[in-house]
Amino acid sequence: MSSRVGSSSNSVDTQSEVDARALAGLMGSVKIEGMPLYRSLANQLRRIIADGTVPAGKRLPPERVMSAQLGVSRVTVTSAYRELREQGWAAAIHGAGTFVAVPSDGSSWVSMMGSEGSSVLDFVNAAPEASPFLADALVEAVSSLAKTMAGHGYAPPGTSDLRRAIADRYSRRGLPTTPDQVLVVSGAGDAMHLVLDTFVSPGNRVLIEHPTYPGAPELLESFGALPVPVAVDAGNPDAFVEDVDRAARQNAPTLAYFMPDFSNPSGNRMTADGRRRLAATLARHGVLTIVDEVAADLTLDHSDPLEPFGVPGPGTATISIGSLSKTVWGGLRVGWVRSDQQLISRMARVYNRRQLSVSMVEQATAVRLFAVFDDIVAERVAGLRERRDLLVSRVATQLPDWTFRVPDGGLSLWCGLPQGLSSQDLVRRAATRDLLLVSGTRFGTGYAFDDRLRIPFTRSASEIVAAVDVLAKVATGDLGLRADAPAVEHIV
Repeated sequence: MSSRVGSSSNSVDTQSEVDARALAGLMGSVKIEGMPLYRSLANQLRRIIADGTVPAGKRLPPERVMSAQLGVSRVTVTSAYRELREQGWAAAIHGAGTFVAVPSDGSSWVSMMGSEGSSVLDFVNAAPEASPFLADALVEAVSSLAKTMAGHGYAPPGTSDLRRAIADRYSRRGLPTTPDQVLVVSGAGDAMHLVLDTFVSPGNRVLIEHPTYPGAPELLESFGALPVPVAVDAGNPDAFVEDVDRAARQNAPTLAYFMPDFSNPSGNRMTADGRRRLAATLARHGVLTIVDEVAADLTLDHSDPLEPFGVPGPGTATISIGSLSKTVWGGLRVGWVRSDQQLISRMARVYNRRQLSVSMVEQATAVRLFAVFDDIVAERVAGLRERRDLLVSRVATQLPDWTFRVPDGGLSLWCGLPQGLSSQDLVRRAATRDLLLVSGTRFGTGYAFDDRLRIPFTRSASEIVAAVDVLAKVATGDLGLRADAPAVEHIV
């Protein structure tokens, strides 16, 4: 009889073991050029666990058996298992072995936010509440689907109405686009996954800005790619072009991932000249560029919008990613990729293998939102500007030794902490007072940015005031305190 140990979410079956040969077959090659062997092995195992192929609770093969099956040293497998345990993807039980786990528990961010009437201040995600325009658009969309419901309900590349609306938006911004250059997907994260699934192979090097959106390096590593960080200078964002040129010469990257407009978390924005120079530089090196534009419409300083990346070089290999998550609502899972027709066709073939279509209801809703999109953006920008100014004022007053640059747009304030203050420690202490944040280290590679903290200004005014009050109290508290912070898996 099997025996089970642990919580309901991560109980283990001490008699049920994953077959080593089957597991090795699922992983494929674990040798990736430029990456330590134990880490590439850990990445492959994490990918299989994350997609549910190997469920939580299963025992991993003994290190000796796994090393023999893979033809690697036992030390390599031991190190890989240790990394999985440190990241929460495995758990060791003395005398029983190493078991698959899910990096979340009763103190996780998800469980804390899930309780009705919770007083927790959620500043983990830089994502605003739903636009007031959403409800009417949803009602109109449902009413319009009577004829559509007589059909099968699938539109693999996206409905023609939505692709036309997205293409028209790009054209009005200065980047001529046809519906055939647009592929509709389920959000920006889905778009990023699709691009990497189509164009990345294990061992490929990918340039990323540093700091960057946490999901980017994590997703790259799950595909076996090697992130190459390029520092962003808030005081001179266009110097980034020279650093990209140098990194491209030294690393021969296949792809690059950037946010030219209000980068997450720094809020940096490239100038028009900087965009042109960067596009020319990447084209010269033959690098396919992924441009994340989820925050491109959120200009808060009353300046005119800048041309989209790639305008001056229509032949440049560029894939633009967009979504409605920041302007409308994260719960509306509509995103897109925009590129030339050849690249779109390649991505469409890959996408069709795992998803037939994005929800017709959500696509119809998006069409109606694009009809009033300028009004939606104006309302969103006005609200974010007020909250940004409030946050800037409160931090400057209550935390005078913190440094920051007031962002011209975007969704968050990227703060420099005084010497001796660790963002990881600060996040732990804030959690004991029901304020949830993400440490600066999540926005970089290695242990970079422990002297930084991202504070989103996407919450209500009262929540912003309360959050800064908590930070002012815990920032001067006992630096030796080591309270546990809730596990955070998904950050936007």
